[in-house]
Amino acid sequence: MEDVMDKLVNLCKRRGFVYPSSEIYGGFAGFFDYGPVGVALRKTIKDSWWKRTVEDRLDVVGIDTSIIAHPQTWVASGHVSSFSDPMVDCMACKQRFRADHLPAGVSVCPSCGGTLTEPRQFNLMFETHVGAMQDSASVAYLRPETCQSIFTEFKNVQASSRLMPPFGIAQIGKSFRNEITPRNFIFRSREFEQMEIEFFVRPDPDDMTRWYEAWQVERLQWFYDLGIRKEKLRVRPHAPDELAHYAKGCVDIEYELPTGWSELEGIANRSTYDLTQHMTVSGKDLRLFDAEKNERYTPAVIECSAGVDRTFLVVLADAYHEEEVKGETRVVLKLAPQIAPIKVALLPLSKQLLEPSMALLAALKRQFVCDFDESGSIGKRYRRQDEVGTPFCVTYDFESAADGKVTVRDRDTMQQDRVSMDALNTYLADRLSGKR
Repeated sequence: MEDVMDKLVNLCKRRGFVYPSSEIYGGFAGFFDYGPVGVALRKTIKDSWWKRTVEDRLDVVGIDTSIIAHPQTWVASGHVSSFSDPMVDCMACKQRFRADHLPAGVSVCPSCGGTLTEPRQFNLMFETHVGAMQDSASVAYLRPETCQSIFTEFKNVQASSRLMPPFGIAQIGKSFRNEITPRNFIFRSREFEQMEIEFFVRPDPDDMTRWYEAWQVERLQWFYDLGIRKEKLRVRPHAPDELAHYAKGCVDIEYELPTGWSELEGIANRSTYDLTQHMTVSGKDLRLFDAEKNERYTPAVIECSAGVDRTFLVVLADAYHEEEVKGETRVVLKLAPQIAPIKVALLPLSKQLLEPSMALLAALKRQFVCDFDESGSIGKRYRRQDEVGTPFCVTYDFESAADGKVTVRDRDTMQQDRVSMDALNTYLADRLSGKR
């Protein structure tokens, strides 16, 4: 199964989904760059999430906060004191390992057999400095998660939106963690993007339980709607010894990658911990006033935290297929049409047909995200589009000018239909929407 992941990594680089960062300098572990097709797929994933969680709801609003927050933010959240992993170094080859990832009792390097240092705590936040001086007073951090700025802006958002619990604040943004051992391609990296909802409810056990369960159903359904196979997804409750000390409950939505079951999204009942911590450290009152009950209260939080990069990888892994076609292996990404980065590819049969083909492309681009490929045999061009998940290829041939028709080829079935150019946009729109 590891071989499938290797093939997927190779495909990502070859077809412009993901490149190793700074490759001309030998790469930079834990960092990746997204190519032309990859950035388009990331956008469709984020747009789908935003529409589902913000635009389609009346009880969630959006926010976009700065990557660097006041350092006291991370004191209140506990990251300064406890956001760390146990680390050991090999005194011979200088490799670094997480101590909790090594077998119990192992005191030698798994790579070279050298002596390992004693474990020591390694803070996972990237440290930087703000201002002209680089001293202890100027220390700041790149945020390790996006949720804390939602909490610090809670009162501002609540006042300007005039919403009262139950309501949520959503954010998509970059986070940074100085992972000791980044691994599994883009699944665990040092720079990543999160899609998070902090949903505020009254601190009533029944309300918290109801919304905690409701968000589990909603978030799992979103992954189904991306076209991910149901049998490859599961919801795993955290065991008591896994729970954070403040959490009343937590589940992970997991996907079965070639490397094993892996966390895709966490959904947690965080109770009133977060706002209480920020009130304690800042001295500001973040409570809300209930006029009907004539009381102030601190809202509890149900958190839904998904990774853009992890979702991206799962979407690709789930869509990856190899098929035998006429004695050759066809690699195809069977992406759901709504998230395919390219919807339609226009392929002129000959360079002599470029002018009328470009006119047809202009008409298609008004409605669809398109690609135009004139290089190589038509068979090779089909294979290239299969590998990036393009649902439909349209071929303009020498008969098209005379009969007003083009050939439309379906990615999954490879069936080809002759379609009138006057009806082409409607034909494609119906099939991309699943109407036919």
